Amino acid sequence: MEKLIVYGTGHAMTVKYANTAFSICGGESVFLVDGGGGREVFCWFQQNPEYWERLSAGFLSHVHTDHILGMIWILRKLAFDMEQGKREKVFYLYGHREALSVVYEICQTLLRRQEMEQFGKRLLLVTVNDGERVNLAGKQMTFFDIHSSKMKQFGFSMEKDKKKLVFLGDEPVNLWGMQYLEGADWMLSEAFCLDEEKEIYRPEQFHHGTVRYASEAAEKYNVKNLVLWHTEDETTYGVRKEQYTRESQKYYTKGRVWVPEDGEIISLEQ
Repeated sequence: MEKLIVYGTGHAMTVKYANTAFSICGGESVFLVDGGGGREVFCWFQQNPEYWERLSAGFLSHVHTDHILGMIWILRKLAFDMEQGKREKVFYLYGHREALSVVYEICQTLLRRQEMEQFGKRLLLVTVNDGERVNLAGKQMTFFDIHSSKMKQFGFSMEKDKKKLVFLGDEPVNLWGMQYLEGADWMLSEAFCLDEEKEIYRPEQFHHGTVRYASEAAEKYNVKNLVLWHTEDETTYGVRKEQYTRESQKYYTKGRVWVPEDGEIISLEQ
């Protein structure tokens, strides 16, 4: 694991931040996690073609609009390039069965026949089950059901060279995610708002949590680096990094907290 490329950091209804999506980039491999809700991620790749060439796999956590719609842009461009003879490399999209079924149905509706012909050839949708382990470009992936209270959603643990990164989806840490957290080098977590603003935003009604909740979990499970995103963009826009970091450090003292901006790149060699 080398670096984390952050495309967006906002929740589904933000307008000042792009929706949360990111890649893990190491060596010749780029692993895309969710696609955001529009063409922002697609545009980033078109502006950074060296990463597009290295894009080899992706993961869709669930089918809310802010995660799936941007992935359709990516899949169409991949299929178009394959059809045009501009791409030989196979692309694997991992996800649970329900998520991939929706992806395929949308693509069938929107994409050209020639593009759909790439599915099952060089564009492969790979269903994973709860607890399933997959070796991906030298990294040991474990996909797991976060037991979402609103829609089926998966997260994953990624391990390489005795380092571990855990992506918990876009809901607060629960019993099923906690089992993967102990001693993690990186914890990627949603944090809808500051704890002092929970009466304003009521994140629980959207099945989200606060900076404090995520930070206390990172502290309890001895996490070395905590990344906070999937946030609001109203009261803390422009000062989010400072305010979220300050609040997080009240409850999380065992490691470093990261509050990235859209477009930020973070070294994972921490």
